Amino acid sequence: MTNLNPSVVREKFIESVQKSKILAKRCNDCSTIRIATVLYCENCHGRKYKLIEYPGIGYVNTFTIHTVPPEGFEDVDGYAWVVFTLDDVSIRASGFLPGIKKPADLPIGSKVKVNGFDVKHGLVLKKL
Repeated sequence: MTNLNPSVVREKFIESVQKSKILAKRCNDCSTIRIATVLYCENCHGRKYKLIEYPGIGYVNTFTIHTVPPEGFEDVDGYAWVVFTLDDVSIRASGFLPGIKKPADLPIGSKVKVNGFDVKHGLVLKKL
C-alpha cells in the first residue's frame, strides 16, 4: 500500500537481512511478488505494493567461485557469488558465501540461509 523511496526500501531490506529474512514486495495491482529492491512491478509496472518478510532460506540455482579475490576482497580466502531461490516464495536473490573453494563445496540445489549483511560483501549467506 506504499510507494517508498528506494533508499528507505534498501534500509528496510538490510534490516530484514540482519534478521536472516528477505524483504519482498507484493504489487497492489497484480499481486506479483518480487524482491523489495526492484523499483516497480515487472509484470504490470505498478509502483504501489505491500512489503512482506520471508524466511531467508532457499536452494542454490547457480554460482561463481572466486579463488583469487579481486582487489579489496583479500579478507576472504575463496568465496562464491550465489543465485538462490527462496523456499517460501518463488523469487531469486543473490549473495556472498565465504569459504567455497571448488564446485564440490556447493552442489546445485544445496540449501543456503541468509546470514546478515556486510557493507563490503552485501547479502551474506551460509550453507546449511
